[in-house]
Amino acid sequence: MTENLATKTIAELAPMIESKEISPVDISKSLLSRIEKYDGEINSYIEVTAEEQLLEKASKIEKEIMDGQYKGPLHGIPVALKDIFYIKGEKTTFGSKIHQNFIADQDATVIEKLKDSGAFLTGKLTMHEYAAGGTNSNEHYGYCRNPWDLSRIPGGSSGGSGAAVSADLTIASLGTDTGGSIRIPAAACGIVGLKPTHGLVSKFGCFPLAWSLDHIGPMTKSVTDAAIMLQQIVGQDKRDATSIIAPLVDYAASLTGDIAGKVIGIEEDFFFSDVDPDVEVAVKDAIKKLESLGAKVETVKIPSLKYANYAEYMTFLAEAALIHKKNMRLCPEDFGPSVRSTLLVGSLVETDHYLEAQQMRRLMALDFEQVWKQVDVLIAPTLPTIAYPIGDSTVTINGKDIPSNFSFIRYNIPANLLGLPSIALPIGLSNGMPISLQIMGPALSEATILNMAYAFEQVNPLAGMKPNLDAVFAQ
Repeated sequence: MTENLATKTIAELAPMIESKEISPVDISKSLLSRIEKYDGEINSYIEVTAEEQLLEKASKIEKEIMDGQYKGPLHGIPVALKDIFYIKGEKTTFGSKIHQNFIADQDATVIEKLKDSGAFLTGKLTMHEYAAGGTNSNEHYGYCRNPWDLSRIPGGSSGGSGAAVSADLTIASLGTDTGGSIRIPAAACGIVGLKPTHGLVSKFGCFPLAWSLDHIGPMTKSVTDAAIMLQQIVGQDKRDATSIIAPLVDYAASLTGDIAGKVIGIEEDFFFSDVDPDVEVAVKDAIKKLESLGAKVETVKIPSLKYANYAEYMTFLAEAALIHKKNMRLCPEDFGPSVRSTLLVGSLVETDHYLEAQQMRRLMALDFEQVWKQVDVLIAPTLPTIAYPIGDSTVTINGKDIPSNFSFIRYNIPANLLGLPSIALPIGLSNGMPISLQIMGPALSEATILNMAYAFEQVNPLAGMKPNLDAVFAQ
């Protein structure tokens, strides 16, 4: 049984830990065995915690539990996180050369909260350099590969998290999302990824990409696990100027599966344009299944979505260029070529373009306010197609070649621009690769979108299928 512990969810492991049927040491050994066997090819980890150090930590936590100090469902759960969060006294690289030896003098807020929950780290996961890209192809630490097909991208920028969770090389993870960087790799790798409401999770101690667009959220094997992790990391934090005060919600308790009477909005013009036929069919079939569970469906129009791409790119480029302005002046050659070119373009964004983008965001916010009077959630594809081969600059959809990076980001950006909660979850396969559904709701509707996702998850869309790593490695 110990050998299979790495493949289980938080929700499956927690009661076994609480009852002392298994220990954190058992889970850690199972994970280390899989990491050693498979991660050489996948490259999801930048750094794995040394075995002696990890097992010492696991033993300490095991003693806490044996002494009757059980804290809750994350106590004794080993997790690996995107290498973008400050951890006191430890190296955090942000996937970069410039910060390859950076040592934080304090923990990020989410790290503090995970430590308080009794979770502990098996290591730090690969990411696109400074989170500034959607492929996770990193010139400094190597390419991370999709566990379903090693020739394909895992998505980014939290690609290491997506790959590690999918391949059972970690029990769960946290990612960051500025233009889809949680949901894109979740979709590409066939897992659950939740981007919460902007400000619900503190970003203190997380290296920024674009202040007004950045979010932190869970990446997990199930919707229940996403709810468990979200519960632990939410909360107002005065150290983060964007942090908000929000009502306390029991997210796990909200997972009833009862969606009777909930209204699903479908926006065809933006969210179903230039989409692969297999993806469109799978998403619309999923919507029909949700209807059969009692939900209602309405078609909506959101005219200002035509501005979304421009508003996202002007905002992201300008804010990212300012964050990296000093190092682009001092050591531009230390950035990878793709990120350096992105930041150079960002430095050319003029003030009027940035301000125009903010006006467009406001128009979108007003349109969405009206939509939320009609519907409870919006449902769309997370990605317009399956994960594409590493190195491809375009994807072909319905006979049209579309820039691959733009293609993967476009359905995700409205939730970032407006700071709305959005969850990605797997709904099927196309050519052996995952297809993903996105559920978006109004601000602070995490309980609603989690429950909608949970209701669909109960129909068992992947029928238990996971990447067959031995078969993939044999190819």
